[in-house]
Amino acid sequence: MFRALAQEKRLQVLSWLKAPAAHFPPQVDGDLIRDGVCVLRIAEKLGVKQPTATRHLQILADAGLVTATRIGKWTFFKRNETAIGRLKSELIEKM
Repeated sequence: MFRALAQEKRLQVLSWLKAPAAHFPPQVDGDLIRDGVCVLRIAEKLGVKQPTATRHLQILADAGLVTATRIGKWTFFKRNETAIGRLKSELIEKM
């Protein structure tokens, strides 16, 4: 998890996904809150190409920090609040 969090762009994505309606416009497919944010919207906001955004999101998903939902040909990402909460609790306990 720490490796996933060691990159500024991934931290920024997690921050945006905390309040997706405040950071992303409405989507044609997929609800921002229920389904998550389309990888293309995340790529646009990061200022990177879609494959680069997908790689960042895959690293976050592999760490369990985000979940992916496939709708049609697009993948939507949202925060895994349970995993993030556990990580916060573990960090507080160790401090």
